[in-house]
Amino acid sequence: MATEHPAHTGRLRAWMLEGLSDMGKAGGHTGPHAEPEPPHKGQRWYRVMCLTGVDYFSTLGYQPGIAALAAGLLSPVATLVLVAVTLAGALPVYRRVSEESPHGEGSIAMLERLLSFWKGKLFVLTLLGFAATDFLITITLSAADASTHLIENPHLTSTLHGQQMLITLLLVALLGAVFLKGFLEAIGVAFALVAVYLALNAVVVVAGLWHVLTAENLVTDWTSALITQHGNVFAMIGVSLLVFPKLALGLSGFETGVAVMPHVRGDPDDTEEKPTGRIRDTKKLLTTAALIMSAFLITTSFITTVLIPADEFKPGGKANGRALAYLAHAYLGGAFGTVYDLSTIAILWFAGASAMAGLLNLMPRYLPRYGMAPHWARAVRPMVMVFTLVAFLVTWIFDANVDKQGGAYATGVLVLMSSAAIAVTIAARRARQRGWTIGFAIVSAVLLYVTVANVIERPDGVKIGACFIVGIMLVSFLSRLARAFELRVTHVELDDMAQRFIRDMSHRRIRFIANKPGHRDMAEYRDKIEQIRADNDVPSTEDFVFVEVTVTDPSEFESGMAVRGEVLHNRYRVLTLESSSIPNALAALLLHARDVTGCTPHIYFEWTEGNPFANFLRFFLFGQGEVAPVTREVLREAEPNRPLRPRVHTG
Repeated sequence: MATEHPAHTGRLRAWMLEGLSDMGKAGGHTGPHAEPEPPHKGQRWYRVMCLTGVDYFSTLGYQPGIAALAAGLLSPVATLVLVAVTLAGALPVYRRVSEESPHGEGSIAMLERLLSFWKGKLFVLTLLGFAATDFLITITLSAADASTHLIENPHLTSTLHGQQMLITLLLVALLGAVFLKGFLEAIGVAFALVAVYLALNAVVVVAGLWHVLTAENLVTDWTSALITQHGNVFAMIGVSLLVFPKLALGLSGFETGVAVMPHVRGDPDDTEEKPTGRIRDTKKLLTTAALIMSAFLITTSFITTVLIPADEFKPGGKANGRALAYLAHAYLGGAFGTVYDLSTIAILWFAGASAMAGLLNLMPRYLPRYGMAPHWARAVRPMVMVFTLVAFLVTWIFDANVDKQGGAYATGVLVLMSSAAIAVTIAARRARQRGWTIGFAIVSAVLLYVTVANVIERPDGVKIGACFIVGIMLVSFLSRLARAFELRVTHVELDDMAQRFIRDMSHRRIRFIANKPGHRDMAEYRDKIEQIRADNDVPSTEDFVFVEVTVTDPSEFESGMAVRGEVLHNRYRVLTLESSSIPNALAALLLHARDVTGCTPHIYFEWTEGNPFANFLRFFLFGQGEVAPVTREVLREAEPNRPLRPRVHTG
């Protein structure tokens, strides 16, 4: 029995880490632990549209009710404003995002390029916090709304009353189980759910429009009441703009549309550098989804406003949060209504699938690359379990209540959309496209207005987003600290001169001197050699090669390294390196020299002056500081076999 447990544990670990980063690695997943993705792997665009559509289209379950509560009789007009912003604003923005960031990183990657060093990392972590807010609240809110539809069904109310929390947690767990099984299954389930749900909604819309057209005075009574309340068209548009922030949930789905972009198959001749077919088909995906949703938003807001009494939309009313389900039961009978309820419950539950796909695609593109997540964060299944547990916690904190989560959801959606609009505005300006720059700037202003208005009215959304941001930053920096002594250099490339130096030394003893370059005059190198020989009692017959490292961006974690050799003052051989960390660069060079020559290299340091803790912080933040002991520690972790480990000498 003792031998079975380790074997079972090994199989479990292999299953958990299977397909490391198979959620689309291009453009972000670097390092020795990343595995190449098979070329042209993916699904047709309309199937992937259904994956993002379970989020986008599922808002029909509650959007008409939200519009009716926010705008009253003006709901159809306010929805027209929402559709205008969708088609004239959000759609062009995200079509441009798909061009600029075709590997699923979205607008975050576009903005990341604008800032360097730690400023860029902190900015990205902030946006990832809002992305986590958006996607995780999508999972929990949709599951909570699905459980509401289940409980409010006339046939199940008495049996399931008071079980909201348990049902919501069960739905979240089932969603996680689907992703543990495999991602292709998630796309297949989404395709079936969206097809059925849209077909049932089309039946409800047709039935509703038929009742509106055949009933006497419904339209005239509505228009008369509308004119009495608001006077003229301009007043209606003005009020619609004021209530527009409350309808912003109808814009959700675009960010996940580009997040799942790596799963669009594209053309056979697509390359990761130039995925022309994937970009084209993603634009089809975004446009088709926006047009379908716009048509449903306009028609459903009209029929629900005209056919459902206003009191039924309020909390406790039969149409609260389920306006179309109310019409399905009222006009198409209990049997159809129950089928509609089941379809709505299913798509609301699975709306979290697009959010989960977005999380699994987005987070591994940044955090492991920044050294701010463990290696297993590149694998799908462990991340599914982490996100599922966080969703459990969020559901418990908000008591599985849809209304309590609405503010956080809207805030996450709007912050990401505003950042996308700003990113494409900057991209258009850099491309000297004056017309697009002005257009995107207007869209940015509109989305920023909506974001600010939403934050003022529902500040809890920013508070929740701030909790996610603080949590991500705390975990990220603790992870970076825990991985501080990892060998981060992914590959080493030596030019011809550098190779000649190492090949020549391999016939004797390979000795390097770590040198912080100053004036680089003859006296600097002469004095350094004399000091190293005196401190370490090295015979004068031994020769050395100097190694000088220039720190590039210390906030970067993994990167390759190029080594260039040169002879200074006709006698001193110098290897120059560029890296994000001096100790990592030196350790990587030593290991590479050992591997190509079969000899054990030696490197000589001076002790660093100053407080050891302050020097470690300098190393952690700026890539330099306590160089000698950190280099030795990096080597110790990279090569556990002591006899094979390069030697570090400090005097």
